[in-house]
Amino acid sequence: MRKFLSIFLVALVALVVAACGSNNESSSSKADEEKSSKTEEITVKHKLGETKVTKNPEKVVVFDFGALDSLDELGVDVAGVPQDSIPSYLSKYEEKKYENVGGLKEPDFEKISEINPDLIIISGRQASQYEEFSKIAPTIDLELDTTKYMDSFEQNQETLGKIFGKEKEVEKKIADVKAKMTEVKEKAEKSNKTGLIVLANEGKISAYGPNSRFGIIHDELGVKPADPNIEASTHGQSVSFEYILEKNPDYLFVIDRSAVVGGEASAKKTIENDLVKKTNAYKEDHIIYLNPNYWYLSGGGLLSVPEMAKEVEEGLK
Repeated sequence: MRKFLSIFLVALVALVVAACGSNNESSSSKADEEKSSKTEEITVKHKLGETKVTKNPEKVVVFDFGALDSLDELGVDVAGVPQDSIPSYLSKYEEKKYENVGGLKEPDFEKISEINPDLIIISGRQASQYEEFSKIAPTIDLELDTTKYMDSFEQNQETLGKIFGKEKEVEKKIADVKAKMTEVKEKAEKSNKTGLIVLANEGKISAYGPNSRFGIIHDELGVKPADPNIEASTHGQSVSFEYILEKNPDYLFVIDRSAVVGGEASAKKTIENDLVKKTNAYKEDHIIYLNPNYWYLSGGGLLSVPEMAKEVEEGLK
């Protein structure tokens, strides 16, 4: 009996040791997988080159507000932003929990270095300082290509999805945005009325047409351009109020730059003068003042693009 009991105890101990070993191996394997997922790198192609980025970076500095509103929509937190120019719809990022990393064109590189980020996201306003950013951390440029707005928008969102493991969420949100864009475009094309886009800035005006910074109104939302020959550029084509009367648009889309760069909102006073009052747009109450937080400061994000589409849709009613 004692011999049998001894054999039983030996066997039991062996089973326990084996089980512990198996659990340890399982735990070790799981830990290795988690570690691997945290250190996995992907190569991101962007306007300024290719950058190796660690998936699910923990500390992210964002200068591109379109990317910031996408990350906000996806529930991804960030470490630092240029708080001096935050669009009003992203005002939560003015809170102290987020580091202030300077201005859009004057980054605080010392502060960024202190944060020691895992990823920096920039766009056109910071492109000339790309090398300086890259010395601190992996940097990607997600500037939107306005000559192919939706293709560029979709590519940027997919890039963010891959980096932060949000591919499925991004896919659904892109589909929703595209559906809204199609809806607005069908309405605009059906009306066959013309539109003109102008940026008002301290009494001066610039016009934008297809393939331009604000060309989404024509290229993606289907509004027929009152002047298809406007020079496509970042700063627009300087025009006069006589020009607006000559083109006589059915819809006049106005973006007030001064309202978001430290000046006063004065576009209405600038635009609605005696000459513009003679246009179809004014007579039919079709002067649409677009939100410059979306159109000038931001744009190209999962939050901003659908809001931009809605503004145009409401203006076309």
